[in-house]
Amino acid sequence: MEKDPSFNVLGSALATCSTAPMTGFFRNGACDTCAADQGSHTVCAVMTDEFLAFSKYVGNDLSTPRPEFGFPGLKAGDGWCLCASRFLQAHEEGCAPQVNLHATHVRALEIVSIDILRGYAADTSAS
Repeated sequence: MEKDPSFNVLGSALATCSTAPMTGFFRNGACDTCAADQGSHTVCAVMTDEFLAFSKYVGNDLSTPRPEFGFPGLKAGDGWCLCASRFLQAHEEGCAPQVNLHATHVRALEIVSIDILRGYAADTSAS
């Protein structure tokens, strides 16, 4: 699998989202993507209790540890590469988490507008 060019939504080099816990489609800490990434795991989100409850409610439990997959379970404050469509769904439901724009892959813009992403910018100087 070849990674797509690693640029963020601001047009600069893609920053690391999280290495503790390790995230990303390639489990390299970045929200890199490729053609095989059907879910577009491109939005670097900062988890909140509200979003984690929402995600569990809609069928994607991110808070429960799954040691058989090396997954520690997420908690508020953790960075995680979310599917862009799940982020948009959370936005529409009023419970989207903050976003690290420097670590959100440019391909997220195929699903979520830059204006929506900027509205959730964790670092307001980046917007």
